[in-house]
Amino acid sequence: MSIKHWLASERPREKLLSLGAESLSNAELLAIFLRHGSRGSSAVELARTTLEHFGELSALLNANYSQFKRIKGFGKVKYIELQAILELNRRYLYENLSKQTIQRSEQAYDYLLAKLSQRKREIFACLLLDNQNRLIHYQELFQGSLRQADIYPREIVKVALEHNAAAIILAHNHPSGHATPSDMDICVTAQIRQALKLVDIHLLDHIVIGHGETSSIMQIQERTLSLD
Repeated sequence: MSIKHWLASERPREKLLSLGAESLSNAELLAIFLRHGSRGSSAVELARTTLEHFGELSALLNANYSQFKRIKGFGKVKYIELQAILELNRRYLYENLSKQTIQRSEQAYDYLLAKLSQRKREIFACLLLDNQNRLIHYQELFQGSLRQADIYPREIVKVALEHNAAAIILAHNHPSGHATPSDMDICVTAQIRQALKLVDIHLLDHIVIGHGETSSIMQIQERTLSLD
């Protein structure tokens, strides 16, 4: 049965207007994005089939074009529209973060997750803050392994000074999806913290980004010290 023949209270668009977007299932939200089903299937049924194919919503949202266009009812236009929506979300989160005084690294989690969690390569980035802990700039600094630790402190200090930053939040992703920091992550953080301290710049945190999860190296270090 076509969605237009459903009860108004069960149609995704009407349901969103009356109850809010949070009341809709993933399939219903995706159906609104799709707008139309395929022959013999409503938009909701197509959405459910698509989610079952990818296994989870995040896998669909982060699919590349080659993976995306294999699904019946999906193509170049839908892929472009979806990428535009995802980028709008990232820019919304950045804009929202830039209006805050950042006292806790948790305030940056949503933005950093949206920016880094599904990247295929390891990206080392930073949020640069002014002397009132307001966001100045986000910058991606390095790609690849953190084993090249000798170059990181110098380059990070250089970027911080160029932007006249008073504090920094570091972040990098683990493409494996696990947010647990490695011994190398912790070692590099200590080196960077010491280098920044020499130019009176505060390292607020170093956040490790997984798939839908984060880990704070500073919080881990604080817990370790409290147990000693």
